[in-house]
Amino acid sequence: MADSGRVKHNSPNSSPGPGRKKAQQSPGSKARYSVNAPGHCFRKVTLTKPTFCHHCSDFIWGIVGFVCEVCNFMSHEKCLKHVRTVCSCMASTQVWVPVAHCFGPAGQKKRFCCVCRKHLEGSLALRCEVCELHVHSDCAPFSVSDCRFCHQDGGQDIDTYQHHWREGNMSSGARCEVCRRTCSSSDVLAGVRCEWCGITAHASCYIIIPLECSMGRLRNMILHPSCVRICSRNFSKMHCYRISENSQHSEMMDNLGDVDTQSPVTSKETQSTGSPDTGKQTLKVFDGDDAAKRNQFRLVSIPRIIKNEEVVEASLRAFYIPDEPQDYELQSYSQQGLFTDDIINRNGTPDNKSIFKDTVSDSWVLRSKPRETEVVKIYSGPLKAEVISVTAGKSSTVDSIIKEVHSRIGKQNENPADYNLVEVFMSSKQVQRQVLSGQEILLDKLQEIRKTSLRQMNQTRFYIEESRNRVAQVNLLLGGFPTQLEKEEYTRLLSEHLEVKSHLVSITHAYSEQGAVVLQISCFSEAERIYMLAKDISISGKQLYSLVIPEIMQQSNLAKGSCPLLVFVNPKSGGLKGREILYSFRKLLNPHQVFELTSGGPLAGLHTFKDVPHFRILVCGGDGTVGWVLGVLESIRHKIACPEPAISIIPLGTGNDLARVLRWGTGYSGEDPYNILLSVDEAEEVQMDRWTILLDAQEMTEDGKENGFLEPPKIVHMNNYFGLGIDAELSLDFHHAREEDPDKFNSRFHNKGVYVKVGLQKLSHTRNLHKDIRLQVDRQEVELPSIEGLIFLNIPSWGSGADLWGSDSDSRFGRPRIDDGMLEVVGVTGVVHMGQVQSGLRSGIRIAQGSYIRITVNKPIPVQVDGEPWIQSPGQIIISAAGPKVCMLRKSKAKQKKQSGSLKESRSDSPAPSDGGQ
Repeated sequence: MADSGRVKHNSPNSSPGPGRKKAQQSPGSKARYSVNAPGHCFRKVTLTKPTFCHHCSDFIWGIVGFVCEVCNFMSHEKCLKHVRTVCSCMASTQVWVPVAHCFGPAGQKKRFCCVCRKHLEGSLALRCEVCELHVHSDCAPFSVSDCRFCHQDGGQDIDTYQHHWREGNMSSGARCEVCRRTCSSSDVLAGVRCEWCGITAHASCYIIIPLECSMGRLRNMILHPSCVRICSRNFSKMHCYRISENSQHSEMMDNLGDVDTQSPVTSKETQSTGSPDTGKQTLKVFDGDDAAKRNQFRLVSIPRIIKNEEVVEASLRAFYIPDEPQDYELQSYSQQGLFTDDIINRNGTPDNKSIFKDTVSDSWVLRSKPRETEVVKIYSGPLKAEVISVTAGKSSTVDSIIKEVHSRIGKQNENPADYNLVEVFMSSKQVQRQVLSGQEILLDKLQEIRKTSLRQMNQTRFYIEESRNRVAQVNLLLGGFPTQLEKEEYTRLLSEHLEVKSHLVSITHAYSEQGAVVLQISCFSEAERIYMLAKDISISGKQLYSLVIPEIMQQSNLAKGSCPLLVFVNPKSGGLKGREILYSFRKLLNPHQVFELTSGGPLAGLHTFKDVPHFRILVCGGDGTVGWVLGVLESIRHKIACPEPAISIIPLGTGNDLARVLRWGTGYSGEDPYNILLSVDEAEEVQMDRWTILLDAQEMTEDGKENGFLEPPKIVHMNNYFGLGIDAELSLDFHHAREEDPDKFNSRFHNKGVYVKVGLQKLSHTRNLHKDIRLQVDRQEVELPSIEGLIFLNIPSWGSGADLWGSDSDSRFGRPRIDDGMLEVVGVTGVVHMGQVQSGLRSGIRIAQGSYIRITVNKPIPVQVDGEPWIQSPGQIIISAAGPKVCMLRKSKAKQKKQSGSLKESRSDSPAPSDGGQ
C-alpha cells in the first residue's frame, strides 16, 4: 500500500514531486505510459472528435492523444512528462483535513465533473453548497471529503491556513498568479483556484506559490475559520451551515449513489450493454457485501476474450481504486450468496495467460485476496502529521502499532495507553470516526473494511490521537415559543415539551420579543435529541425550529481592524436569484457568516455576531426584508457588542425604493457577487431616520391621566413610507392576489403588471379621504385638500422609484433628506394622478413637513407601511421618531459609474480574480 519508512504528509496544496510514484503497469497487451503524477494510467488513443488537452488546455492537433483510463485525463504526448494533476483515484491522499461536502442540485452554468472530468450537461449533477466541487450524481460516492475547512471543530486548533485548491470550473479569462497567462478553459477541467483568496494558476505553476493563504482582497470581510468554533459531532455539515434541505434537494440526495441509497451506480463509460456483434460483454461488479445488499453496482464493459488480470484491472478502475490487480480477484455473485470460485481458477492457470470467456453469471464481487501482512499508513496526529508506514501482521494489535509509530517519531517514552488509533472514513457526504480498542488486530480490521466495501477502504485513514475526554459544548437556537415570557417560563416549556435534562442543558440567552432561546448543551447525544425533537413540536399552534449556532472567538482570534460581513439572504425574493446569491456568498465568504432568512430569521445571525466588536450587514431581499432585519436589530441592540452595524442591500424585491436611494440599484440582474462585495467594502456610511407608528393611540391629558385604553396600541416601525387611502388599497389588493397564488409572483415584471391591473380596476372609484381623517403636524392642525390618498415619506423614492415630493424648490419647505428628522406629507388625487407620478409627468401635492404626526381616522380605511397593507379601524395614529438613527451603507458614486455600463455575464459560480496575494 505504501513505501516503507517515514513519509512526510503531503498537503493538498503542494503538487507531488517528480518520480514519487510510477503509474501501475497492466500486464495486458495495451501499452501504458508512466507519468510523474500519481494514479494515472495513460494509453494512446485515436481521436475521432475535437479534443483538448487537460494540462495545457490547447487543442490536440492530429488524431493521437493520451487518455487516463481511470479519470479520463486527456493529454498531448509532449505534455505527458509535465502532468502534475493527481488522478481521481488518488484524491484521498491529497486531503489535509477531512471535511464533508454539502451536496445540492447543480446550477445552470456549464461545469465539469471533478471526478470523471466529463461535462455535466444533460446529466443528473450535484454541487457542493460550500466549495466549487461539481460532480455527476453517480460520481459523488467516489469524491472525497476535501471541502473547505471553515471552523475549529472541538479540540482542533489550526493557526496557519493554507490555500485550498480546486481544479477547473473557473471564470473565463482567469490568469495564472505565477506566469500571468490564461489558465482557465471552457472546454476542459483545467487550472486551479484557491477557494479562499481566489488566486488562480496552472496545475504546473501553483506549486511555487507560498503555502499560506492571505484570504485575498476580501480578507477584512471574511470571518476567518480560526475565529469560529463549533462542536459538530452527530451533526452533518448541512446542519452546521444551516442549509435547508428542500424537496428538490432531498429527492436528488435520495438518488445519490452513496452508502445510503438504493439505486444502482452505473459507470458513464460503460452504460451501453454489449451485444454479440460488438464483441463486448458487460459485467455487473460490486465492490463488497454492502454494495451487493443495496444492489449498487458498476457496469464494466470488456471484450469477450480477455486476460483475467485485465478484467480485475478494469473493475478496479471502475471503482477508482489505485491498487495493483494482482492483489484482487472477482468472485461470482448470485442472489443465493457468494461463491469462492474466482475467474482465474475457473478459466485458466495461474501463469497470467489465462483467457476469460463468456460465463453463466454476469454479476461479480470484487474481492481483496487474503494477506499475511500489510503495509498501513498511520498519521501521527490529527493535523500537520507525519505519515508513517508500518507493517501489520496477524498478531499486530492496535497498541503495538501505536508503540511502533512512537518509536519512529521519537516518542518512545510515551505510554500507548494515553493514545488512540482512530479510523476515519472520508466519505464525500460525512466524515465518520471510530476509536479502535487497544487489543484489536489491525489486519482483521482492514480485511473487514475491504469485505464491506473496497471503495470505503480507499477512503479510510488511521490517525493516532491523544486520548482525552472531549468537552461537549453545543449551542442550539430554539425558536417559535410564545413571546414576552420570562426566562423561567421558557425553562418550564422546555422541560414540559422537550423533557430536557437540566444538568446537561442551560439557557444562556433568552430573546423574549422573538420567542427564542439559546441553549448550551454539554452532551452530544442530548443536543442531537433536542435538535431533532424540536422540529416535531408545536406550542400554541406554532411550529418550533432549531438551529446549530457557531461560537465566534473574537477575543484572541479576530484580526485587528477586521470588519466581517454578516449576510442575510431571503431566497424567496427575486425568484431563483435569491438561491443563487445564497450559494455564491457561501463560497466567497465563510458559510458561517451567511444566513438564510427562512431558517430562523435574522436572530440567528445577530446572535452569532453578538460578541464581534465591529461588523457590517448585507441584506439580500426587498424593502420588507430590510425592515425585518432592522426591526430585530433594534430589539436586541443592547445585547450585542456592535450596536450600530452599517447595513447594505442587494435589491431582490419589487419596488426596492430604499436600495434606489442608497444607489444599490433598481433590482438585482445578475451582477458579479464578488464585485458586489467590493462595493460593500468601499461604500460610505450614512444615517437614516426610522419612525414608530402607534395605531389606536391615545395621548395623555394635561393632568397626566390617560384618556383610557381599551387595548394596548399596536406599534409598527417605518423606514420608507406610510400610506392611507388609494395607495394602501392597491397594495392590499396586490397582497390578496399574491396570497391566492404565490407561485406566480416570482418576478418584478409580473408583480408590476398585477399592480397596473388592480390600479385600472380602481379608476371609477371615488373616495373623499380628506373628509374621513384629520391631520396634525407638530401639533398644528393641517387642512387637507381634496385627495384620495395621503402618504408620509421618509425617503425620496416611492412606488418603485417615483419622486412623489418632486424636485421643484419651495420656500415653504426644506429639501428632503433621509437623516433630517422630518417626514414629508404628500397627497394624491387618485389612480390617474399616481400613474402620472410613476411616469414622471407630475409630482404629488405637497402638504406639510414635520417630525410629529397625529392622524384621527373616522372610518375603517386601508393603510400600508413599507408595502405591508391592512385595514385600520377608526382611532388615532401617532408617528414619531424611533430613537436613534440607523446606519446604512450608500454605494460610492465612483463604483456606481464603473458598473453602470454594459452588464457583464455573472460569474457567481467562480467569481474571485487573481488578487489574493496583494
